[in-house]
Amino acid sequence: MQTPTNKMSNNISKKAGMPPGTLIHIGTKKSDTSKITIIDYTATDYNSIICKSTNDFIPYKESKSVSWINIDGLHNTKVIEGIGNQFQLHPLLLEDILNTRSRPKMEEYDNYIFITLKMLGISKNGNDIISEQISIVLGDNWVLSFQEQQGDIFDSLRLRLKENKGTSRKQGADYLLYRLIDTVVDNYFFITEHISEAIEDLEELVLKSPDRESLLKIQKLKREIINLRKAILPLREAVSVLQKDNTKLIKNSTVRYLRDVYEHIIQANESLESQRDMLASIMDLYQSGVSNKMNQIMKVLTIIATIFIPLTFIAGIYGMNFDNMPELHWEYGYFIVWGIMLAILIIMLFYFRRKKWL
Repeated sequence: MQTPTNKMSNNISKKAGMPPGTLIHIGTKKSDTSKITIIDYTATDYNSIICKSTNDFIPYKESKSVSWINIDGLHNTKVIEGIGNQFQLHPLLLEDILNTRSRPKMEEYDNYIFITLKMLGISKNGNDIISEQISIVLGDNWVLSFQEQQGDIFDSLRLRLKENKGTSRKQGADYLLYRLIDTVVDNYFFITEHISEAIEDLEELVLKSPDRESLLKIQKLKREIINLRKAILPLREAVSVLQKDNTKLIKNSTVRYLRDVYEHIIQANESLESQRDMLASIMDLYQSGVSNKMNQIMKVLTIIATIFIPLTFIAGIYGMNFDNMPELHWEYGYFIVWGIMLAILIIMLFYFRRKKWL
């Protein structure tokens, strides 16, 4: 999963010492422009528009139809502030929206509910897990969703609303909140499957070649699982409060669906727990492989040293500068010594093979 940049840390330092509710975008700028779209619907009518200003919200705020207002791009604090003024959102809520390092959480206000969570995805190269913060505000008949950039996983939901498939258009804004959360949570299972496949490939790699590249991949997967747990585990608490809290904004019929989402979050978290244990086993396998590889190297070096010990002994004897060494004056003494050395070498190699040390 991608890690925060130094630029993000600098934004945090700029905020230090400022009054609560000061609007500063904290995070990587992922979009150059802000785009605001509205999907307004009832059981029989559907309308989708692109807003040019925050004043376009006024007709939909008090409308009896359900309005889904989506904002792509959080770097423009004036747009976020304008939306907050239109819907009378608390400044601390707007501050949380702009802070993309916020942990998933749920907060209830007098007239609306705020929840923030992480939308996860896989990079184009298929090697990295990317994270994007989504903040959702639920009102009587409207839902605000704030995203860091254009492009998300809600296209299927938009299509169902447009084509009036299922019961989505017959339900209220609270059901739309459920569908948004459910879509994000269901996508977690694609991420956990991606992690599982990566762990299986990594296990094969470690068995074949426990080298430095394998260690780096283990550490990368370990960091990704830690970051995923940071994104998923707090959401379980938020949805738990959401489905247990008695609020007028969420109907009892929707609470049942939220309980299902809660179960899915638990399943995703359990999958990560299992994958973390598997990764720990692969780390043990890597260490065993490295130890075995080192033992094999030491074994070969020991055998080589053992072979050369008697040869070195013979060479040492005939390398001494004594006058009375008859073998030095033999006509075939040099060849006899070589023959003895080769015979010792062959006998030792045969013995090692028979003992299965080679």
